[in-house]
Amino acid sequence: MNHTFKSTLLCYKDKRLLFIFLFGIASGFPWVMIGSALAAWLQESGLSRSSIGLFGSMFIAYSINFLWSPLLDRIKPPFLGQRRGWILCTQILIVLACIGLAVVPVKEQLLLAGLVGFSIALFSATQDISIDAYRIDVIKPHEKDKLSAASAMATAGWWTGFGGLGAIPFFIADLPNWLWSEIYFVLAGIMALLSLVVLAAEEPVTDREYRQQVAAKAYAQWQAANGGLVSVRQKVVNWLLVTLVEPFRDFFQRNTFKFALSILLFIFLFKIGEAFLGRMSIVFYKELGFTNSDIGSYSKLMTWWITIVFSVLGGMVNIRYGIYRGLMVSGIAMAASNLMFALMAQVGPDKALYAATIFVDGFTAAWSSVALVAFISLLCNQAFSASQYALMASLGVLGRTFMASSSGFLVDWMDGNWSGFFILTAAMVIPSLLFLWSIRGHIARLERGESPGS
Repeated sequence: MNHTFKSTLLCYKDKRLLFIFLFGIASGFPWVMIGSALAAWLQESGLSRSSIGLFGSMFIAYSINFLWSPLLDRIKPPFLGQRRGWILCTQILIVLACIGLAVVPVKEQLLLAGLVGFSIALFSATQDISIDAYRIDVIKPHEKDKLSAASAMATAGWWTGFGGLGAIPFFIADLPNWLWSEIYFVLAGIMALLSLVVLAAEEPVTDREYRQQVAAKAYAQWQAANGGLVSVRQKVVNWLLVTLVEPFRDFFQRNTFKFALSILLFIFLFKIGEAFLGRMSIVFYKELGFTNSDIGSYSKLMTWWITIVFSVLGGMVNIRYGIYRGLMVSGIAMAASNLMFALMAQVGPDKALYAATIFVDGFTAAWSSVALVAFISLLCNQAFSASQYALMASLGVLGRTFMASSSGFLVDWMDGNWSGFFILTAAMVIPSLLFLWSIRGHIARLERGESPGS
């Protein structure tokens, strides 16, 4: 389908996209608590680069959240509905855990601080399942154009939470007489305010319960054909099959087993280089000589508005030219942008170059994220949207989290050679782009609404 500029832009004129944007803010903000703000706190407390890198292993929660994601498709909270109820529950838990981190003496009780930080990651990862499922459910299956627009708004919202609101702790940290422990009370208050959005949003309407009932009948017939079980046990096994097995069986059946594995491998590889860079970026900026305010202004606030603009533009590119082209071009640009960090390492603390690097990195990260989110969303069945999106998204996070946790060791092994480190992160994207090219035909068929194997 051909799109004019006007028709493409009108895709964003939808009230549902506003709530997707606001939920995106709530999704990105907890990463400040356990990511950039915590890295700065630990660095100022005297921890080594290797220790800070290992602390990032708490992000493993985002890569394994598919393990409990089926419960969010099947268990309905007693208030606000399936999606909004889960969102609010997780947000309250994030607020409480953030307060807990504020009262823990980080330097003296590093293990306890790590456990509390992990609980924030755990609750945040569960919130992400709910928010991603909300976005997929609220956009109808036939609204493929709105799917890219929704992905753009989700990405813009996430970076508003991580980059825009994420600048706040760095500005406060440079004020006299403020401790990082006190700043975390402020972060908890911001998260509490964000939780009010869920009260104004509308619960998506889907045929989830009907589809789950159909699956339950099919499994009941299969059980009966294989001898059956005692009634109570049969019901328990049936519930578990529909909840834990059916979402993944449906995913592999609809996409064909070979293409499904191809999808998962591409997602695993796509953003590993970006993750290696991101894990060490705050440490790099501070070692180069930039202040907390510099980091807040450039790395947070500047990235924030750049991401909003280019998320929308990236969504428009996907709508007009397709998700495959969006992924390929943005992936190449994402790799190239890492080379600017290598140049920064050679030049030193030059603010003009810092701003240029953040600009390029911001728009390539936004564009590639929008394309990836739209691609994953396209593959989901609304009956199991929480489970299937979490499976694919968490696999991508697994590659980035598990491998990027060694980023500090890699810099140390390279004797602090930041230029070489950033060149290496640029090369990391090449395997995923080669793999993406090999499955381009399957992606094109999906975008036309056809079966990948047709």
